[in-house]
Formats: sequence, structure tokens, C-alpha cells
Amino acid sequence: MQIQNAQKVVDEWIKNHGVRYFNELTNMAQLTEEVGEVARIIARRYGEQSEKDSDKAKDLGEELADVLFVVLCLANQTGVDLQKAFDKKLELKTKRDHDRHQNNQKLK
Repeated sequence: MQIQNAQKVVDEWIKNHGVRYFNELTNMAQLTEEVGEVARIIARRYGEQSEKDSDKAKDLGEELADVLFVVLCLANQTGVDLQKAFDKKLELKTKRDHDRHQNNQKLK
């Protein structure tokens, strides 16, 4: 699915199920909360912290999808075309970082 389509799907969901978008500050706080949930799973499952029994059933994919949903909400309500922004960012990173990463001895 293209990012533009994902933005449209989220917008339709908000209109049909969510009543309205939360304001931008609320969504920013919600994004921070969701990123924290992702961080908790990563830290415990792949990092050095031990994973609690209550955390073992948590689905990393579901938490990442929560982050994506809120990012799409923020893009919609602030008028950002994420497809365009992502394509531009990928082009910039490709030009800027290709040789840097290829020549990074730490990555070999």
C-alpha cells in the first residue's frame, strides 16, 4: 500500500469510527506513548533487560502499527503528504549516506 493510500484509509477510519482527530498535542503525546511501548518490547526482548511474563505476549508488530497510525493521523491533520516527504527523504539519504555506510568499517 502506498503511503498516500494509508493516509486516506486512516482519514476514512477517523471519519467513520473516531468521530474526529484528537488535537495535534494529544496525538503527539499518544505517539510518544506508543513509541515507549515499542521501546519497552525492544529493550526487553532484544536488549539486556529481562522480559517480564506480562510483556512476553505483547506483539511488536501491533505496537509498530500503533506508531504508524498516529504518525498518519498527525500527517493528515497537519497537511503533510507523507509519500512525497518520504520519497524526498529517501532520495536525500541515498545521495548523502551511500558511500558513508559502504565505507564504514564498523559495519563490515
